[in-house]
Amino acid sequence: MSRLQGRIAIVTGAGQGIGEGIARAFAKEGAAVVVAEINEATGRGTADELEAAGATALFVHTDVSQKASVESLVAGTLEAFGRVDILVNNAQGLTQLGRVEHKRDADFEKSLGSGLYATLWGMQAVYPGMRDAGGGRIINLASLNGINAHKYSVDYNAAKEAIRALSRTAAAEWGRHGITVNVIAPGAATPAAAAAFEANPELERRMLGMIPLGRLGDPERDIAPVAVFLASDAGAYVTGNTLHVDGGGHINGVPWDANLPETPQEN
Repeated sequence: MSRLQGRIAIVTGAGQGIGEGIARAFAKEGAAVVVAEINEATGRGTADELEAAGATALFVHTDVSQKASVESLVAGTLEAFGRVDILVNNAQGLTQLGRVEHKRDADFEKSLGSGLYATLWGMQAVYPGMRDAGGGRIINLASLNGINAHKYSVDYNAAKEAIRALSRTAAAEWGRHGITVNVIAPGAATPAAAAAFEANPELERRMLGMIPLGRLGDPERDIAPVAVFLASDAGAYVTGNTLHVDGGGHINGVPWDANLPETPQEN
């Protein structure tokens, strides 16, 4: 039997990259997938693809940086399916790279709003239903950027590390209700990574040289199976953990240096 048969999953940022890979993997394992995405074209594209393959999918236009939008996402899922069994907080807004001394309040507001607060709002919204149902699975996405303190993305790094603290705390408080909360720290070939490497091929060469397995992970083949494990019965006794799904990149501390100038860059 499929490992997620009959379960209802929300995946934010499922229009591309890791979120799309997780949505596909969940659908293949029998879950009904709610595709939460700010980009209507890619979000609908993912939902249509899943339905064409025989899965149950629902696209919900969602701006995770807005609390009302996150709450509406969960409410809409409950209206359509009656419950939420799995929540994957994957979506995250990005800002321009910049040195710590040049980062603006607006950069932190965007990173924390679309990352930490979005994750918190989603967790708070699904909590009552999961508690009353006797359990649920929450999977949050962190980043090696924060774990390894990559340069020039301090706002993003701070948001991702805050998500790890939030996840551990919720795991400690909500375990008594059968709710598990875990974190995946991926090393994946995402559109954002591709854009960075196109602008700096030497950076790609150095980074891949520090990854023991010698490559970035595929969102669907390498990252998503770990999310399936955490969402399934096999992951029932795993909570409060950060799983590095990065080909071993965390071992050596994968380098990141875009050689930014000392003066602030224009936006």
